[in-house]
Amino acid sequence: MQLEVITGSDCMAVRVLYLVFLRLIDLLLLWSRSEQAKDAELLALRHEVAVLRRQLGTRPRLSWPDRLVLAQHLPSWLRRHRLVTPGTLLAWHRRLLLWKWKQKPARTGRPPLSEELTAPILRLAHENPTWGHTRIQGELSRLGHRVGAPTVRRVLRSAGLGPAPRRSPNTGPTWRAFLRRPRDW
Repeated sequence: MQLEVITGSDCMAVRVLYLVFLRLIDLLLLWSRSEQAKDAELLALRHEVAVLRRQLGTRPRLSWPDRLVLAQHLPSWLRRHRLVTPGTLLAWHRRLLLWKWKQKPARTGRPPLSEELTAPILRLAHENPTWGHTRIQGELSRLGHRVGAPTVRRVLRSAGLGPAPRRSPNTGPTWRAFLRRPRDW
């Protein structure tokens, strides 16, 4: 078995033949592709050219619409020589996740009751010791305030006011008095 030494000119000829062979295969593959695939590649390439022309001479800075066009799920034959590499996509994803988790969490539950609504609730409760939370809620709705009876009850409880009959010790009989004289009732 003899080994032949390939000279520089022979190496160049083999390389040219190899490149011609690759271009012929690319041409055959191009003919076999659908028109939609060709149109998609053409649009992606035109967008890349527009981005490069817009920022001539500098490193391309992609805006969100550019990223949307260039980072969409394209076939592998179309992703070979893109401006957007998988590393770029991963960096965008990391930055998006970092931004998402830096955001303050959304406030849950109902907003706190304003002072201009708690003041009338407490005023009505002090002026009318026999009124319960339902009656106060009805009076507030008559005055044009929208508030629920449980909210009124919660405001009264947080202010240290109990249910209506217990708010004032002199309103109505106690159980002991009621049981002693049932005929009066």
